[in-house]
Amino acid sequence: MWYRGGIGQWSWALHRITGVGVLIFLCLHILDTALIVLGPQAYNAVIALYRHPVFKVLEIGLVAAVLFHALNGVRIILFDFWVDLTRFHRQLFTVQMVLFVLIMIPVTIIMVGHIVQK
Repeated sequence: MWYRGGIGQWSWALHRITGVGVLIFLCLHILDTALIVLGPQAYNAVIALYRHPVFKVLEIGLVAAVLFHALNGVRIILFDFWVDLTRFHRQLFTVQMVLFVLIMIPVTIIMVGHIVQK
């Protein structure tokens, strides 16, 4: 028998995955900022690496992860304050994903535009 997770299970898993992804980014950001202690050459080398188009595409993924995590967090907070809303968790997840797409479309267009310009 195959396990078929519902929307709640997928939301739970994606919330954890995006949270870990954002945490990894924050740790890397702290480490690369700390490289300034080693001198400007080390810091500038890492920053030059981040200007590569591959990292720019990864930045779009980072924005998507932060946005999903934030919107899902708001949905969870709504459930914490108004328990009766849990009956509508599928509808709220749909609203969350519509907001996610509506925000990510222009953000992605802008970010890809910056990648193409350079």
